[in-house]
Order: sequence, then C-alpha cells, then structure tokens
Amino acid sequence: MQTSDSTDVLTHVSRNVRRLRLATGLSQAALADQSGVSRRTVIKLEAGEANISLTGLDRLAESLGVTFVDLVAEPTAPRSSVNEAVWRGQHPQSVGTLMASVPANKEAQLLSWSLDPGESYVGEPDPAGWSEMILVVEGELRIQTTGETVLRAAGEHYAFATNQDFSYINQSQQLTRFARIVVS
Repeated sequence: MQTSDSTDVLTHVSRNVRRLRLATGLSQAALADQSGVSRRTVIKLEAGEANISLTGLDRLAESLGVTFVDLVAEPTAPRSSVNEAVWRGQHPQSVGTLMASVPANKEAQLLSWSLDPGESYVGEPDPAGWSEMILVVEGELRIQTTGETVLRAAGEHYAFATNQDFSYINQSQQLTRFARIVVS
C-alpha cells in the first residue's frame, strides 16, 4: 500500500485551507469563529505547523463550504484515488489512509486503517447524519461507542452513527487492519 508522507498531507491542508479561505473572503479570525477551531490553530495550520483532529478538519471544511477531502488531498488528485495519510499513531504501523471518496448526501470516504498492538484512535462526535461502516481485515478491533462496546475479528463488520463518542482499540498482540467507510 502506498501512502503519502504525513508532511505531504500537512502541506496539502496548509495550502488548501489558505487557498479556500482566501477564495471565500474570510479572515483567519472569521474562519476560526465560524468553525469553532481556535485562531491560533488556523494560523499554525496555514503555516504547516499545526496538528488538528479529523473533526477539526471537518468543521473547517464545513465553514469553507467544501468537503474533508478538499482539505487533505492534492487539489489535482482524482477522488477515486486520494491515498493520503490523514492520521498517524504513536507506533509506526498505526496509520489511517484516505483511499477514495465518492459523493453521498455530502460525501463518502474509504479509509484504510491500521493499529499496532496497544494503539487506539479516539474519534470526536460528528454532526447528526454521519455514520461509519467498519470491516476488519486482519486481527481484532474493539469498537467503543457511547452506547456499546463490540469486538470484531477479521472478516467481521460493524456499522454505527458517529454523532457520539467512539474509539477504535487494538488490545491484541498483533497488528489490526480495517477499512473505514465514512458517510455523511
């Protein structure tokens, strides 16, 4: 699997946020106010120096009238083959890669995700109407939501609304790989 280096996606986000913000005529302060992301984060993000949550990127995208993919992808990349690392854990093999995106009510995203043993990803609640479908490809994945905790093994799936707290946890001793389909 080929993915872009994390500095590549940060460069894309930096350039895309600045380009789109200027195109909409928003100041950094106005974008911060509209999105609920701090002004300091917007400034550092445009300078290529900030780390921001996926939910923060979603809020910026909504404020700019674009999609999450418009912020993280190279502007000329076809949506059918984005291949950008959008999250990295503390362990080298823990990575979330946006593979593709297709239109939905807003959009749908296909992400390839992996977690090293002991690694976890904690998501922030999305707006109402967002959902995820998970397919475990290798290992075991514990999925915790506000309402329940489930364990899924390779070949098993799980679907849920993401307008609640949720997390993905690898409590096993082996690498866990899974596909995430995010639909909004």
